[in-house]
Amino acid sequence: MAVVLRVSGRNARFQQWKALLGNRTKRQQRGEFLVQGVRPITMAVEHGWQIRELLYDTSAQLSGWAREALDTVRAEKFAVSHELMHELGGKADTVPELLAVVALPEDNLRRIPVGPTMLTVVFDRPTSPGNIGTLVRSADAFGASGVIVTGHAADVYDPKAVRASTGSLFALPVVRVPSHQAVLSWVADVRADGIGIGIVGTDERGILDAAEYDFKQPNLTLIGNETTGLSSGWREACDQLVRIPMFGSASSLNAATAATVVLYESARQRAAAARR
Repeated sequence: MAVVLRVSGRNARFQQWKALLGNRTKRQQRGEFLVQGVRPITMAVEHGWQIRELLYDTSAQLSGWAREALDTVRAEKFAVSHELMHELGGKADTVPELLAVVALPEDNLRRIPVGPTMLTVVFDRPTSPGNIGTLVRSADAFGASGVIVTGHAADVYDPKAVRASTGSLFALPVVRVPSHQAVLSWVADVRADGIGIGIVGTDERGILDAAEYDFKQPNLTLIGNETTGLSSGWREACDQLVRIPMFGSASSLNAATAATVVLYESARQRAAAARR
């Protein structure tokens, strides 16, 4: 394993890595983001994402996993001091043995597979990176075909979002789209190809309980902003609004939690239909 460069001080290369953690504009300009954690890095490699750089702790006794990644993944390798790895790792109490710089994928709706069983989740203008990551994790767990993040939103590639997804970000397409119009144009094309995709929004004033809606059909499931809910444009585009019945004193659910409930209902219906 050839070491391309040793980084022991806060030089220009280190400053670039720091910028990838804290600066959305820099991530976009460079077309890459920094990935922390064993599972996210493993998932990125397994799912064929472009790994541009691997950073490892010069003072650590590397695990078999880290040594294998450094030996087998085609990427520039950097030996980084323990102190700087700690600074880039994002955790006060631990130092990562390995970090990865990964190329951003294209934000193109063609990345999302379409078909008669498709289930795509739209998160409208989320403000919390953690909620984005949690929703992506749930979408992956319950068989969604992709996630679309619309409008002025937190960044999908923010370290908090990447960590909260626990690697699921690398397992299914997640696409950022500036407005709902582009998604509706894509939906029109899907329908023109003979796939009767429905658009269902979640809203506390929905006419149906989520369990009463037919999630077995191909559908686009909409989750609104954490504070204001769905935008008027998305609300008008819905074929149906569904609610999640609640029985305690809570007045609402966290957006990612609401998405998880609806995704579970979708998976439940589809599994029941498959057993028939």
